Parts: sequence; structure tokens; C-alpha cells
Amino acid sequence: MLLSLLLILYHLSIIAASFIAASSDGYAPVKVSCPGGQLTRSSTTGLNPDEQSYINSRYQIAKQNLATFLNDANLKDFDVSNFLNNANPTIGLAFSGGGYRAQLCGAGQYAALDSRTNVVNGKGLGGILQSSSYISGLSGGAWLVGSLVSNNLISIDDLINQNSLWQTEHSILSPSGNFLKDIGAYFKIGEQVHGKESAGFDVTITDIWGRALSYQLLANSPNNGAGSKFSDIINQPNFQNHYSPLPILVADGRAPGTSVINLNSTVFSITPFEVGSESPSLQSFVQTKYLGTELDNGYPVDSSTCINSFDNAGFLFGTSSSLFNGIILTLGQTKLPNFITDLINKFAVDPFEKLNVDVANYSPNPFYKSSNPDTSIAKSKTLYLVDGGEDGQNVPLDPLLHRNLSTIFAFDNSADNLQWPDGTSLVKTYERQFSAEGKNSAFPYVPDSNTFRNLNLTAKPTFFGCDAKNLTGLADDVFSVPLVIYFANRPYSYWSNTSTFKLEYDIDERNSIISNGFAVASRLNGTIDLEWNACVGCAIIRREQERLGHDQTDQCKKCFQKYCWDGTIYQGNPIGDNFDESGLTVVANDYTSNSIPGFFETGPNLKKRE
Repeated sequence: MLLSLLLILYHLSIIAASFIAASSDGYAPVKVSCPGGQLTRSSTTGLNPDEQSYINSRYQIAKQNLATFLNDANLKDFDVSNFLNNANPTIGLAFSGGGYRAQLCGAGQYAALDSRTNVVNGKGLGGILQSSSYISGLSGGAWLVGSLVSNNLISIDDLINQNSLWQTEHSILSPSGNFLKDIGAYFKIGEQVHGKESAGFDVTITDIWGRALSYQLLANSPNNGAGSKFSDIINQPNFQNHYSPLPILVADGRAPGTSVINLNSTVFSITPFEVGSESPSLQSFVQTKYLGTELDNGYPVDSSTCINSFDNAGFLFGTSSSLFNGIILTLGQTKLPNFITDLINKFAVDPFEKLNVDVANYSPNPFYKSSNPDTSIAKSKTLYLVDGGEDGQNVPLDPLLHRNLSTIFAFDNSADNLQWPDGTSLVKTYERQFSAEGKNSAFPYVPDSNTFRNLNLTAKPTFFGCDAKNLTGLADDVFSVPLVIYFANRPYSYWSNTSTFKLEYDIDERNSIISNGFAVASRLNGTIDLEWNACVGCAIIRREQERLGHDQTDQCKKCFQKYCWDGTIYQGNPIGDNFDESGLTVVANDYTSNSIPGFFETGPNLKKRE
């Protein structure tokens, strides 16, 4: 009799949870049966088995595409087939944060790597995307990566032609651009987030922010992605067929009232398979699908009941970009549903809460009493995550450094100096490897940001870690240190140094910034350097050549002389920014301000309009 009553109560709880989920359009987490066993694992065991299986299958396709790219790149005195029969170069792509600026610049860079992009009189670096094993993004870069992979790895051409995603002429805070429709949208968002709270889960401003973001990034999904789960990406055709690089979104761990820097941060990786960190302060991962399940040392407290749908895709995008949560507070004077108004007021009025408005609560903490029980994360009932760039590592490189890659393409669309990158993010990642938290994350030598700016390392693509023999102080296995190809945002066809917090762009400006990103990655579609594709090919094969003891060709030696940082540190007076197509700072004249559109639309230059 008691057993029957318990079964009835259990089924009633499932029905109630299902009702809440339906009323919240699938945003509210729901109870499901547990798969059995431990839902967490230690990162010291290597890669997640599902990730490893995917990468193994993915690499067979990536390697075929790499062969095509290398053959098309016209490498001289180099036998592509013979080399790839004996070597396995692996590629990762990393897209920085920086709001819409980073998303749109990154979209152009992504398009330049994509063989599906329709290019007139050239092909950019088409095929690199298809040759890559991983693609990572944080904050604005997470909007880019997350939106594309959640839409079946859509091409930028198709995205623009469909005209439904990324309708940036409407502010993220104004999903439709119409006051009455926006009020309706926020009432819907309020119902969805309230549904999560009613299901027994903490909600924060990140929930509101993530839902607002989804109206731009997940507009093709039912209810603008209210029920879209990041773990469901594995069911999409391009993922099922192993056509997609494995996506990684990046966040930082930060408890309320604390701060993080590159030397002490716990860097979290979010993949469709799992969420966690290789950082020594955690070294544990949980299955993404079962986020929200109450665990003790990785085992469900209730062995029969787990949680699904906590991993809402927009919520994860919002977590990686929680720096923007404060913008939601500006809605406080707008006519909004009481639930949202009360949540905003909670963070706007209380000084402590306001200081921690960027924190996303993951409660219950999946790592409570985890395999590393002496850490502060394992002792907390709630896991606190924030924007992945808060520790200064604005290019999401750290997760890629744990995945045995030969080459990483690092796209830096940060706003370090007058809204342009100055290499600071790479400096932070380089420094991190010498801290306790940076263990086993070897990264090649880079100079200071002053050298980046004055020796043209942001004025044209730059290779770091060109010679493994010079990396002996960084790792026991020097061939495990990736060669990094660094791209900094520059105004080749449009002035793209817009404010990080600019939340709306007309469609022409959106497309112009995307086009400029293409120019940054492709060196103006190869017109600045006719051998640019060959030089990229030389960088991709370099580590495996060194591992095999093969000499570089004369062509590759010339490429490395042109693009490799030679170790020089600049100590003179500032030369000034270079916007010359040649990539060489000859004079400090921003002469393209008169010939390249968009100059007067950027934050630093608005005052010059007069």
C-alpha cells in the first residue's frame, strides 16, 4: 500500500513538472529517470569518452578536407598525400568576446574559413573550418559559435539569406523593435523564467539575459529557443554526420564577493557532452544533459530522479556573456511583468547583489563533494559562473590547450586600446601557464601588448611558437605546444572598432562588419599576399613536420620570416596604430579614415565627426 502511494506521488510530481515545463515553453527543467552510475568524471582521466569518439570520427572527415585545402594552397616542393599518410595535424578555432562587435567580426572570419561561402574571385581560407576539430567562443564569441552550431552549423551566407537570425537593427533589449510586441515578449520571458523558479531552481538576471539573447540567436527555434537545449546539438544532422567541429563555450567560476584574474580563475568548458574544468581547482566534469540534478560526489541524491532541460542553450550563452547582465537592470523603469521587475529590483537595490549581478547560479552544484573535495567549489551547494572574459583571457584558448592540437587560429576582436585588440588576451593566457591553475596548459611565448602594437603584430596575422626547439622551457614535450595563428581586428574594408556595449546595428552596418572580418582572415581575399593560403598551410603542418624531423621548404621558410614573431621586444616610444594594407607601420597616419566607411560610427571616433 505504501509503495503504491509512493508511486502515485512520484507520477504526480512528474505530471506537475511536465505542466510547469509546458507553461514555460520548455524553459523549466523537468524530472526524468536517471541513467545510473556517476554523472561526473575526473578530468585527469583524459577526454570524455563521447567527445573522444566524436573527435575520432570527425578527424577522418577533417583530414580529408585538410588534404584538399593544402593541395589548393599550392605548397611548393611538398607532397601532401605522403605527409598526411604519416602525420595528423589537428586544428582548433577560437573566437574572442566583445559583444556584437566580436560576434559580427567573428562571423566574417568564420565565413573566410568556410568552403561553403560564396566568394567572388577567390576563396578566402575556405576549407579550414571543415578541417578543424574544435571551435571555441566566449561572450560575443559564444553568441557566434553557439548560434551557428545550434542552427545546424549554418553558413554565414545562408544566415544572411534567410533573414531571420541576427536581426541586429533591433536592440537585444527590444526583440521586435515594437514597444507593444516587446512588452509581450518580456511577459513571455517572465513566464518562462518564473516556470524555472516554480520548478524549484534559482533564477538570476542571467536567465532574463539569456532569454533576451535567444530572440536574436535562436530565432529559428520554437518560442525563440525557450526549449532549446545545448546537449541537443548532438542530434542535429551536421553533428550526427561529424561535419561540425566540436563546440566549446567558455565561462569562469567566480563566487559572489570575489574576483578572478588569469592566474587564479577556474576556466569552465561547456560542450554538448559535458560542463566542467581542467583547472586544478576543480578537475571535474558533469554530463551537460543532467545539469540541475542534485548530486553528491557525482551520484544522484535520488537515484531514480534526474533533471533535464537545465542546459537551455540561451542560458549557457548568457552565462558566457554575463558581463552584459547589468544592461538588464536598465529595464527597471519599463512596464514589465511583476516577476521580472521584482528580480531586477533585487539586484538593482541591494549593493551586494548589484556587485554580483553578473553571476549565474547553477544550483544544485553538480560538483558538490566532487572528486576534488577540498576545493571551495566542491564545498558549495551552488556553482557560480560568470562571463568567460572576466579573467582577462578574452580569446578562449585555455580549453584548446588541453586537447593536443597542432595549430590554433586565435581571432581577437577585443577592445583593448581604442576598441582595437592589443594582444592582452594572449599575454594573459601565456602568463597563466606559470601559475598553479595553469598546470598542463603550455602556450607559446608572446611579447607584451606594447610590442604587439608597435611591431605590427596586430596589424597583420602573426604566428607564435614557430619553432618547437625554442619552447623547451614550457613543456616536456615541445611538440605538444600548439603553433598559434593570431588575427587582430583591423579596418580593411570597414571601421569595425565599435563599442562592446553597442546593442543594435542596422543591417548594412552588420553586413559591413562581417565583410571586414572576412578581409581580416583572408588578407583581403588574398590580394595583400598572394601566398597567404600557402603560408597558413605552412603553419598548419609545422608541428607535425618537426615531430617527424622534416625540414621546411624554402617557401615555408619565407612565410615564417614574414609572419612569425621573432622574439623581439619593443622598448622605444610608441609608433602609433597602423591601418595600412601592407601591415607595416611606416607612419602613424590613420589615412584610411577618409577612404574606408564606418570611421565616424565607432565609439572612439564619434567626437571626430565635427
